[in-house]
Amino acid sequence: MNSPSQSDAPADLEKTPGFEKALAELEKVVARMESGELSLEEALATHKRGLELARYCQKQLEAAQQQVKVLEGEVLKPLAAGAEPASGGSGA
Repeated sequence: MNSPSQSDAPADLEKTPGFEKALAELEKVVARMESGELSLEEALATHKRGLELARYCQKQLEAAQQQVKVLEGEVLKPLAAGAEPASGGSGA
């Protein structure tokens, strides 16, 4: 059950996927690698593609984190602080 229409071709790399698509493809790459059904050459090519996808996703996450920092005034607030009321902030 090969799907020749979608491959790990380098041409795929030129089209920058969205984060969700890249993550979904990375999950497929991991599944293929874990299946143990790849030849050595296929495993190496698949591993290379997985690394490229992981780097892309990491950069996207870092960019999103930077945007959050800007939105939060350059300071990331701990999640626990956001869940607790700030020193009698708005009572009834």
